[in-house]
Amino acid sequence: MTSLAIDPVEKKPLYHYMPGSGVLSVGTFGCNLSCVFCQNWEISQRPARFRSFTPEELTNLAESVREQSVGIAYTYSEPFVWYEFVFDCARLVREIGLSNILVTNGYINPEPLEDILPYIDAMNIDLKGYDDEYYRKVCGGTLEPVISTIGTVYESGCHLELTTLVVTGKNDSPDKMSELASWVASLSPEIPLHVSRYFPGYRMSDPPTPLATMEKCVEAAKEHLDYVYVGNANIPGGSDTRCPECGELLIERPRFGRVVLRLEQDEASCPECGHMIPVRLAGEGAAPEAGIEGSEDPNNYF
Repeated sequence: MTSLAIDPVEKKPLYHYMPGSGVLSVGTFGCNLSCVFCQNWEISQRPARFRSFTPEELTNLAESVREQSVGIAYTYSEPFVWYEFVFDCARLVREIGLSNILVTNGYINPEPLEDILPYIDAMNIDLKGYDDEYYRKVCGGTLEPVISTIGTVYESGCHLELTTLVVTGKNDSPDKMSELASWVASLSPEIPLHVSRYFPGYRMSDPPTPLATMEKCVEAAKEHLDYVYVGNANIPGGSDTRCPECGELLIERPRFGRVVLRLEQDEASCPECGHMIPVRLAGEGAAPEAGIEGSEDPNNYF
């Protein structure tokens, strides 16, 4: 492992899966893409300090912190580059009744995906853009495997959320965002989309995405999707969940502080109009006192 921390589940980001919970978050180095803007390049694009764990040791650790964590999130870099370990660990974690969460770029062949999916409770998949040329020139991959993964995960019933990083001068057109969101809506308009702000990193030094651009992309996505959130940008209300039917504030996520739930707890419905909200509520596990910003840099844990 290069990274280990108990984070708020919102930091993955997952906003509709056990909101307000903590999750033991683990990662190693390596990635099967080579995005020029990589936001975690210190561990994804080069070796880093590490500590060895067996799947049994990691599962035991998850068991020992279950009062603070709903399970394990395989995150920080690309979990599919250590697929065999994640697969073995996920089966053990399932046996002790905890959750398995994958935060991934979705770049995986269909057969291993289908093998591991029965053990995965929730996934956040990076949909970097709805443009094959963008994937080829900027990310070192292709679009089709990611689209295939998203479709398979959605059809499986695994909880699914998506993240798109809006990169200055690359994929920051509201028209492109509208096209992406329209495709997501063709699966379901209830799939949460996290529209995240780029900051300079790795091989890209262009300035951070302007907030005005972020707002335009968010509005373009909202024309197609019920739940669109803002990441890496302090836009008022951008992290909150509102009822798509009546506009009632249902989940408030202050930047620092605890998540506030206003849903009907027995059925995850809007208390104002009764509209059912696609949120899985937590049975146990509470987020650390860190709001959605989460913990310190996870690379500092070794």
